[in-house]
This record gives sequence, structure tokens and C-alpha cells, in this order.
Amino acid sequence: MSPAGQPRGSVPDGAALVVVTFPMPAGTRFDRHTHEDHQLAWAASGVLTVLTGAATWVLPPTRALWIPAGLPHETASDGHATMRSLYIRPGLSPVTWAEPTPVAASPLLAELIGYLGGTLAADHRAHAEILLADLLTPLPMTTIAVRLPVSAPARQLAQALRADPADHRTLQEWGREVAASGRTLARAFAAETGVPFGRWRTQLRLAAALPLLAAGEPVSRVAGRVGYDTPSAFVAAFRRETGQTPAAYFRSRQDLPKPRPAKRAPQAAPARRLPEPQPGVAGYERQRVPGQLGRPAHRARPVTDLALSPQQHRPFG
Repeated sequence: MSPAGQPRGSVPDGAALVVVTFPMPAGTRFDRHTHEDHQLAWAASGVLTVLTGAATWVLPPTRALWIPAGLPHETASDGHATMRSLYIRPGLSPVTWAEPTPVAASPLLAELIGYLGGTLAADHRAHAEILLADLLTPLPMTTIAVRLPVSAPARQLAQALRADPADHRTLQEWGREVAASGRTLARAFAAETGVPFGRWRTQLRLAAALPLLAAGEPVSRVAGRVGYDTPSAFVAAFRRETGQTPAAYFRSRQDLPKPRPAKRAPQAAPARRLPEPQPGVAGYERQRVPGQLGRPAHRARPVTDLALSPQQHRPFG
């Protein structure tokens, strides 16, 4: 096992990418780590949350996230989810994004990931890898970063609100709880998070709402759970921070453009049946679930040989 949490020897020399599947029970968290390869993280089911030092990314099945090699990050799921990750060798990838970059997980991309997780002939894999690179189109996506204050009273308040973002107490009322005046707390939030307390609490509430919205909960229920008296007040705050309504921010898969049906050719030959995908097993991350803190995930089974032959095709992309 490498320091990055990747099993040594699972990817043959010269391979462009490997697909690994991670079943993630509710509460699973892969603690902060890095990878030697680029990673494309996608939730085949459920909702993923990816945290970096600068932002938090919430990913329903309609979105995937490009994570550049060497970037420290955490991955978590509040509910049950299945993550399918592509690990792509930097030297064989035409994609060179140096920052986390969301992409649209269209139905075609989702099917292609499953296809690449199966056993393929070399020429079929080469064509699929080229198509994959073409499908990785950046998707505009506003993130909501919530910085925590560092001074003890303000941090205690912040942790309490993270546990219950619907708490409506004022700074003066919180001051009695954490043994600090309201003015002291206000100065601490402005100096240590970069925004006034009111704006910070709004950001915290919206960040707490994102996984709920991505899981398909109605806006009316989410608004109350994160502290808003009415759905309209929640939607207005969401639009101010992200520039979009919740409905526009999280579009369902059915809202994505569908390919137009092809015209039938007379007496067309039956389509060739593609091999069934055989996804890998969790092994590229270190997994933590409730009651199993720090326990490594199961090792991956041997992965199908993905080596690319320069004589047969060009490298990935």
C-alpha cells in the first residue's frame, strides 16, 4: 500500500486508467489523503461530498468531479452511496486541469464508466478511453466554502451550529453559552472567517442543505431543517450565494439532454452484445464508517489488464 492509499501493483505499467467501485454505507468517510493519479469521482447512486482545503463539492449522480493528482481531499456520504472512481495516470491523460473541476455525468458518460469497468479487448478499450476524454467537459458549479474560526469560543459556537444549523440563537445568546460577549464573537467571526457572523451562518445553512437537496428532498422540507421559516426565504438566500435556484443547481438526470433516436436501417444486423461490466472492489481509499474508525477498506481484487499498446492506438485521449 502506497502512502496515497493506493495498492501497489494493481495497475499495470503503461495503463491509462482503472475503474474502482466503492460501496459506501451511510456515514462512510475516506479521511484526507492524496493520489498519485488523477481521479474522476462519480456517485453511481446516492450523493457524495468531496472536501478540499478550499471548497466543498456535493455530487449527485448527474455530476462527477475531476480531482488532480496530489490534491489532499476527503470523500464522504451521509446516506448510502456507491462511488465509482476512475484513476488516470497523468502522463497518459490529455486532461491537465490543476484544480478540482466538476463535469456533467450525462447518461453516456455513466454508461461509458461502466463499460470501462468491464473486460474489454484492447481496441475496444482504446476507443472508449478516447471517447471518455472527449466527454469530460467542465461544468460551471458554484461551491459554498465555510471556514471555521480558530479562537475557542467562536469555534465552539461554530461546531454547535454545524450540528444544528437551524438554531436561531443570536450572538448575545450564544455568548452566555460559550462564555464570551456578543461583540467578541462578532469580531472573531469577521477576522477569522472573512465574513460577518450573519453571512457565515447563511453559508453554513446552505452548505448543510446541499446534500439534502442532492438526495432529492423537497425544498420545503430542507428549508425548515436548516433554519429557514419559509421556502421562499431559503430560495432567495440560495440564489444570492450561488446565482441559481436549488432546482437549477441540481437538475435530475431526466433533465439532461437525451440523444435523438436513430432511424432504423432496413434489415439491420442485431447489435453486438457488449461484455457486462465487472467493477473493481474498494481499495484505493482508506475507509472510515461508524464504529470502524480508521479501518482500511477491503483490498481490491486483481484488475483487468488495461495496458495500452502504442502500436495499436494513441494514449488515453
